[in-house]
Amino acid sequence: AAVAPGWIVQAMSATPRSSPLGGKHVFVAAVFLLLALWPLVSGAYGADLVAKLMIYAILAVALELLVGSTGLVCFGQAAFFGIGAYAAVLLAPADNAVPSLLVALPLSMLLAALYALAVGALSLRTKGVYFIMVTLAFAQMAYYVIHDTELGGGTDGIYLYVKPVLGPLDLGNATHLYGFIWFSLLLVFAFLALLLRSPFGRALAGIRVNEQRMRATGFSVYPYKLAAFTISGAISGWAGFLFAIKDGFVSPELLSWHLSAGVLVMIILGGLGHLRGALIGAFAFSLLQELFKSEALLGEAAKHWHLGLGLVVIACVAFMPRGLVGIPHQWRLHAARKRDKHAPDSEEAQA
Repeated sequence: AAVAPGWIVQAMSATPRSSPLGGKHVFVAAVFLLLALWPLVSGAYGADLVAKLMIYAILAVALELLVGSTGLVCFGQAAFFGIGAYAAVLLAPADNAVPSLLVALPLSMLLAALYALAVGALSLRTKGVYFIMVTLAFAQMAYYVIHDTELGGGTDGIYLYVKPVLGPLDLGNATHLYGFIWFSLLLVFAFLALLLRSPFGRALAGIRVNEQRMRATGFSVYPYKLAAFTISGAISGWAGFLFAIKDGFVSPELLSWHLSAGVLVMIILGGLGHLRGALIGAFAFSLLQELFKSEALLGEAAKHWHLGLGLVVIACVAFMPRGLVGIPHQWRLHAARKRDKHAPDSEEAQA
């Protein structure tokens, strides 16, 4: 530490200062409050839709830990999501006994984390586009194992007939399931927020900014990246478990690269480098999908929903380079430029 640059020492050892409740904290609290109250004003379809969006939000913040916080562009996140989903079904008791949530969820997360650990141990020895391709290759391997074998029912998928319980909590009940998904999202978001403010999270930030400087100052970056990769895989497995419980059905498409690409678009749309950006992006992208797929609103054009969605995403990226979370910053910059443009110059002001 004596020879390390000041920014490294501060990143690794400084304790975050306590700060008053900021606008971003109020926004996040308001989002979770609205999500908690949503079932009171929506019907069954609305609650089911938002439950699905919250699951995608968990998957998005898991990927944000890699891409936005560590600088690792992973193209295989769907593999961990799918493994968690299939584990929820395959590990269910064969005699249709009611599984325990305390057993089913940890096992699903553990299997996803173990696969993430194995993938990360190999893929993190590469960089850049090679890292992207290796993670994609491992994800496709998992996809074809499920798709081409009877392990997971092949292309037909498999059903989950009995859902886990924990005391009075019955995930077969739609209200209980919605509440548990909401609590899961809250818990994951809070955990990652604390993790990124810890010395471990600050080390990840240093790796993202300049990995070579971190190496030059004596830090071993590989364990940090592997730990982040494994944690992200475990959280993705949690999201997959919730998805399997909600739908009661899993298919190989849950491990497809299309889902990995979609989640990557979510965090880019919301704004990289911010957990709340991943949260916003997951909801925005999923709601846009529902909008462009709606035949009631768009008629025959809904058959070509990929085109409309792609054009909107391109427009958002072009006009909002910081993502949706950066809109307030862009507004402030625009207002400041307007003030500077109309402000009198110094000579006129003195006169």
